[in-house]
Amino acid sequence: MGHEAKKRFGQNFLIDQNIIADIVRAIRPEAGDNMVEIGPGLGALTRPLLQTLNLLHVIEIDRDIIARLKTDYPQDRIVIHEGDALKFDFATLPVPLRIVGNLPYNISSPLLFHFAGYAARITDMHFMLQNEVVERMVAAPSTPAYGRLSVMLQYRFHMEKLLDVPPQSFRPAPKVDSAIVRLIPIPPDQIAVQDEALFAQIVAAAFGQRRKTLRNTLRDYLQEGDFAELGIDAQLRAENLGVTEFARIANRLANAHRPGFS
Repeated sequence: MGHEAKKRFGQNFLIDQNIIADIVRAIRPEAGDNMVEIGPGLGALTRPLLQTLNLLHVIEIDRDIIARLKTDYPQDRIVIHEGDALKFDFATLPVPLRIVGNLPYNISSPLLFHFAGYAARITDMHFMLQNEVVERMVAAPSTPAYGRLSVMLQYRFHMEKLLDVPPQSFRPAPKVDSAIVRLIPIPPDQIAVQDEALFAQIVAAAFGQRRKTLRNTLRDYLQEGDFAELGIDAQLRAENLGVTEFARIANRLANAHRPGFS
């Protein structure tokens, strides 16, 4: 391939043409889409996407790959944004935005939360991620994979695991299984959370000691009577509550205007 994968950038390049075709079919690009690819690498998705798209934005941090992007693709069809996707301002791109990419597994969770901040501008996102992370993203309450990441993403996105991708589909092969996930933002008027910062605080506290009951983990927020009025059993653990229940807790506290909350 003429490029040595760099561990510091979490580079594993997709080489399985059947998987690539399946991903592009799942994305369903259309010529006029405002699409941005995170970490185009050696072009596994870039090339087939450009067969349909009029224009593709790409965000790349590796200077060697940036040099290849400038020589391997028609510059009137690709816009190269040099830098870290974690620091990129997606509000500078046209809307409605579609985001795709093989995300570096070592920073996948921070990237997902970064994208969440732009959810109102996004139509959908399709990402390659570590399978374990995807399982946590889409997990239902009271299952082993369900946790803080599940709640914090499910209140903002409809999510669906689309495809399993084995290690041998990459070069170099990662030590973990991968998967493709689709995220579709929930419209702002349908988000049940009134105070996002408070919601995040409640979820973090509840899952901070996940083997303890809500009576213990949320004792700084709720009294016994609060649980009763919310219709939530204080003997349950965080993993037993769905997004709706966490939203009810946060909204009750937000409406109570208790000291210390904003």
